[in-house]
Amino acid sequence: MASFADPVLPAQPAKPREAESAPRAVPVAGIREFGAIVGLVALADVTIYRGAGYAGLALLLIAAPVLLLIGSPQRRPRMSFWIVSAMLVLLAARMLWLGSYLTVALGAALVIAYALALRGLRPYVPDVLAGAAQLPFAGAWGLAEYQQTATGYNPRLSKSLLLSVLLPAGAVALFGTLFILANPDLVEAVVNRADRLLQWLADWAEGMSQNWREVGFWLIVAYLAVGLLRPLLKRSFTDRISLSRAMEAEIVEPPGEAPLYGPIRNMLWAVIGLFAAYLVYEFQTLWFRQFPKGFYYAGYAHEGAAWLTVALALATLVLSLIFRGRVLRDARLARLQWLAWVWSALNLLLALTVYHRMAIYIDFNGMTRMRTIGLFGITTVLVGFVLVLWKIVRQRDFLWLIQRQLWTLAIACYLFALTPVDTLVHTYNVRRILAGDLASSVQISVHPISAEGYLVLGPLVDCQDRTIRDGVRAMLAEREIQSQREAFQRRQLGWTSWQLSEEALRQRLSTQNSAWGDMADSVARKAALDSFREYAYQWY
Repeated sequence: MASFADPVLPAQPAKPREAESAPRAVPVAGIREFGAIVGLVALADVTIYRGAGYAGLALLLIAAPVLLLIGSPQRRPRMSFWIVSAMLVLLAARMLWLGSYLTVALGAALVIAYALALRGLRPYVPDVLAGAAQLPFAGAWGLAEYQQTATGYNPRLSKSLLLSVLLPAGAVALFGTLFILANPDLVEAVVNRADRLLQWLADWAEGMSQNWREVGFWLIVAYLAVGLLRPLLKRSFTDRISLSRAMEAEIVEPPGEAPLYGPIRNMLWAVIGLFAAYLVYEFQTLWFRQFPKGFYYAGYAHEGAAWLTVALALATLVLSLIFRGRVLRDARLARLQWLAWVWSALNLLLALTVYHRMAIYIDFNGMTRMRTIGLFGITTVLVGFVLVLWKIVRQRDFLWLIQRQLWTLAIACYLFALTPVDTLVHTYNVRRILAGDLASSVQISVHPISAEGYLVLGPLVDCQDRTIRDGVRAMLAEREIQSQREAFQRRQLGWTSWQLSEEALRQRLSTQNSAWGDMADSVARKAALDSFREYAYQWY
């Protein structure tokens, strides 16, 4: 009979002993990673430690991600990676034109988001905050991994390999020394070179002892670079704390009456009545009314708009908290949703009144940076409210809403940082002044103006109002002197302090300074500026 025993497999050939003792090769990723760390240290030294301005930081925002991409041991870029990369490029361009502390803070956050997106993580705002918090620990963990790698790499060098290198090197050193000793000129040259080398090493050691802060800076940057290249977050931080499973567990439970249904219904009816009554009052008192002289613009249009924005934000929070948990399983949910849509429509009308109050204030005496921030803030709250409505329609969980709300806030800050605020603000003010509405001149006389704002003030040198015309001419003359002084300082500090907007302003002022030549005298400038501020203050 045929045997059903396992067939006999042919014997595997034994591995040669040389293969067992072959040295372990250094991983290519490790070499790239080490080179990226060295590059990041050198880049940070040039742009931060020795840098003097925003141009260097702009280069850092462009070059640091490239080095992180080269040195990352695990690269799994997704769509979020490309989005963050584009955001970094735009922010660097803005910083090169006109930097600010806000652009620096956003740049640091985006670099952390880039490092996470490079590993395939979606950089929610909590993830970026967690990524920043874990950097010190990630650096220590990365160094521990380097130590394990170094311990595992133990190349074995044979005696023949050592002799093949050491023997010829020793022979060259021995006979070369004899040849040098046979020639006094060569002996003197070698001794001089050796003295210079020893002196250079001594100077370098002394310099390092004096520049211990720079060496410490290098070590800190290298440590943080390790943390960026090897983050501890393997999954999205928000995924770890996600409430989706809990929500799913609640949804599969049988429908039942929510204990808070009655109180929620009564509350919605109450706020609907309150909002409706208030909106009637708002439209009657502020919408079509001609404001008398002495009207309290700051109280109604400024402070009032801020309080109404708070009311809109609070309504957003209340709506987001209502539609969750057992309320979503109540059979009477449709009635609550209908009341929520009515209240939401009133909230949208409330947002419209906030925009209207801001328009009243802007129409009173022009645009400012703070009013631009106010418009951004109102829009951010409104977008957050729309997200709440989307949450209700799609029955998303609360964590989904928090993530999107934080994204909305972060994107609003980013867009504000990119916006040429002073250009928009003073283009509007200049246009109004030239049209005969002189109230906006107060925003030019009392508020600080950046270089991009000064670039649009030129048309006012032809303003028909003499006080405004002379005041702006004095401001431009003063700014020209300051620009020349700052240009000299930037040349002393180096290229890292360069700003495109400052250079553009300096060149424009130097070509148009004939329009304010009579303001070269400091006494004349001061008199014109004082007269302008006193004249414009009537619209403050």
